Amino acid sequence: MLDFYWTFPVIVSLIVGVVKLCHWIYRWKTPTCKGKLPPGTMGFPIIGETFEFMTPYDFHLVISPFLKKKISRYGSKMFSTSLFGAKVIISIDPEVNMEMAKANSQLGATESLRRLFGENSDFFQRKDIHKYVRNLTSRFVGPENLKNRLIQDIDCLTRNYFEIENGAMSTSFDVKEAATQMVVDLIVKKVIGGMESEAVKELGLCWTAFRPNWFNFSYNFPGTTVYRFVMARKRAAKLLKGLIQKKKESKQGLGDFLDILFDEMEKDGAVLDIDRAVNLIFTFFILSQETTPAIVAATVKLVADNPDVMEELKREHEAVVQNRVDKEAGITWEEYKSMTFTHMVIKESLRFTSAQPTVHRIPTEDVQIGGFLSLRPALPAGWLFFGIPLVHFDEKKYDDPLKFNPWRWKGQDLHGILSKDYMPFGAGSTLCVGSEFAKFIIAIFLHHLSRFRWSLDPKTRVLRRYMLMFPTGCKVEITKEHEGTK
Repeated sequence: MLDFYWTFPVIVSLIVGVVKLCHWIYRWKTPTCKGKLPPGTMGFPIIGETFEFMTPYDFHLVISPFLKKKISRYGSKMFSTSLFGAKVIISIDPEVNMEMAKANSQLGATESLRRLFGENSDFFQRKDIHKYVRNLTSRFVGPENLKNRLIQDIDCLTRNYFEIENGAMSTSFDVKEAATQMVVDLIVKKVIGGMESEAVKELGLCWTAFRPNWFNFSYNFPGTTVYRFVMARKRAAKLLKGLIQKKKESKQGLGDFLDILFDEMEKDGAVLDIDRAVNLIFTFFILSQETTPAIVAATVKLVADNPDVMEELKREHEAVVQNRVDKEAGITWEEYKSMTFTHMVIKESLRFTSAQPTVHRIPTEDVQIGGFLSLRPALPAGWLFFGIPLVHFDEKKYDDPLKFNPWRWKGQDLHGILSKDYMPFGAGSTLCVGSEFAKFIIAIFLHHLSRFRWSLDPKTRVLRRYMLMFPTGCKVEITKEHEGTK
């Protein structure tokens, strides 16, 4: 009897615990909102369907096995799921993606990304702050500053990397690593200005912590990827803050971007301070060294796989050099704009590489979207929205969409970066502010590469896993200088 007296509460507690756990799992598996959610499953508690979503797949498959299975199962262009511990709506419907891009300007991000960039990052703040930060960034990487201030620096850095005779590089190099180094060198020079070698080295160690996968679960404890992100961000922020404060006091060795930031800080009622400047520079560093170099490398791979494209690029860039009065002069803005076929290659490459979410939102209130307009709100507040531009591979919009064919853009607008059928840089008020910067980097790299005879390591593979991956690198072998460019 005594044993029963002691064991009965334990049994009851276990039963209550099991019931609560089952209820919690049921609530997880069957989320509710004021309207009808798009079809979907939430997967396992917490984990959701993250591992399946993040499984790498071959670059040329374009559509991930995860998306293909979901589209086939539900017969819908929208579905609900759980990724990275968050509730998510994924859409491949171009109308819905454009609608969401215009309807809500709050940038959506996983908790791991918020920790990476900092909870107080201005890119995740309210609309007016986000717009202010975008305007500041645009003054640095926008077309006007590219044309008037950055073009020669970018051209010089790229040219120096290709000067084989001067020993600046070996006859083979990894494209992604080379592009990353050039972008980082540019940012150090033009954003921060002069830096002591020790500071550059220490910052370089911080950046390497961010090279692994950004998109991860948000748990922040020792040993996790997010923990390494947070520690590296704090270390980099401390370094940058000390450097910026020293430059602000001395007014020496400033970079172009620091000039812009310091001018803003001195305005009456300025909303920009040292901490915000540090966060902005840090974010710029991280975004630019991972996104653009990966697209450069993927473009080189696509060109290498298509010899007719490679030869046409060589002809165009040989002509650019031959038409110069001074053959050793740097590239001009007019030359950049005249590279018609190069812009066709870039436009096609951006179409081909963009198979990951480019529209990220978190609605602050329930919204009605797409085909669910006749129902009550289908996207609850607080859910992540991922818009994926699979319209880039729609046979109704693009002839033979799985073929890399720059000539499909002949006679079309080569400088447009946004329509409901083409959105490699997102859309709406959070359209990537560095889009022209990215295109310019790709063009300059192709210009200098095309002046040589080159080949790509046949073992080169490109995988898609939210971001592009190069498991065996992307090594180019330079064989000889292209005739007529000497």
